[in-house]
Amino acid sequence: MKCPVRATELDPFEIRDDVWEARAQGLGDATSDRLTYAAAHVVMDARYAEVDHGPDCPGSASDIAEHIDWDATLDVRRSLVDQGLGIAEAMDTAQRFEIGWAGAHELIRRTGEAGLDFVAGAGTDHVNTLSGASDVVDAVVQQVQEVHRCGGHAVLLPVPQLIEMGIDEAGFVDVYTNIIDQCDGPLIVHWLGEAFMPALAGYFPGNAFTTIMAHDPETVRGAKLSLLDAERERELRQRLAEHDQIMLTGDDFNFGSLMTDSAIVTKHVPFGDRQVPLGEFSHALLGILAAIGAPANLALRAMADGRDDDAAVILKSCERLGRLIFEPPTPLYKAGIAFLSYVNGTQDVFDLPNHLQRQRDRTWYARVLKSASECGVIEDAESAAERALYVLG
Repeated sequence: MKCPVRATELDPFEIRDDVWEARAQGLGDATSDRLTYAAAHVVMDARYAEVDHGPDCPGSASDIAEHIDWDATLDVRRSLVDQGLGIAEAMDTAQRFEIGWAGAHELIRRTGEAGLDFVAGAGTDHVNTLSGASDVVDAVVQQVQEVHRCGGHAVLLPVPQLIEMGIDEAGFVDVYTNIIDQCDGPLIVHWLGEAFMPALAGYFPGNAFTTIMAHDPETVRGAKLSLLDAERERELRQRLAEHDQIMLTGDDFNFGSLMTDSAIVTKHVPFGDRQVPLGEFSHALLGILAAIGAPANLALRAMADGRDDDAAVILKSCERLGRLIFEPPTPLYKAGIAFLSYVNGTQDVFDLPNHLQRQRDRTWYARVLKSASECGVIEDAESAAERALYVLG
């Protein structure tokens, strides 16, 4: 179906919900055995629209938590699981630094109680003051243990305070190896680039990252790279493969290419209670997956049916949407993900902590909608057009 949309700052255009119908013919319901975790956002309740929070007057974590619609937030996660995706919980997409550990812990707890397949970020944000490296170790270990208690696997979030403390290469290695030695696996090490958080410039100095990853591969099963550097990811992916470790791409610009570099599986390796394929391709732990549930599901089904060329076409077409949603200022990408969740009817209120969505203009939202239509994200064109006009005016 095609449905016209009028956008004030753009010429009228049509959105579609039939982009991949031909490629879907004959596909079964099974999805690929790749690890594909979608980093999901939080949904605010209708009352929050009247709360005076914003970039210049951000709300406290406790004030924001009062207005999180927990049921709607969990519905977002269930919709992603219905598309064959796992959940990456309490990550940057959920505005981890705005909602704090109390909000993050509630997300982790609820996702675990719902029985969803998930990984979750473990950091230090339950501690007000970190006096030194040993405090960092203790804090991260405590959150890892809580993630495991709730039924998830832990992602070791970057700790900006290590940069502030002036920790050098050897110090980074000591911090991470001490964390690893006190935790059960599988663990995922997260390398977040400065495009997402400028305070992380210089993270993992020297060869710290590869040294850490080689320390205990049976516990550290993989890494999530969010550097927006495809060639660097490919290089590090080869190094991890030498230890049977998994690369989960966090590259929201090049994920399609990185996930489909090769269809050849060289072996299967353990990740928790699963055996997952290893080869010259990346698995995925991505914010953009939360925006492209329908085409991602189709691509995973195509992989399961051995139609890898179809999967590559679908995922690479979604890269254009990823580049748009994650264009600078990159931290505003959550607005695009929440917008598409809203126009697809997964949530009824379009709002984010500190009203982050207000920092993007109507022209940008119209471009996102048009790009989403072109890569098969829209599930019901008529309903999406009606909802989009509420935002576009």
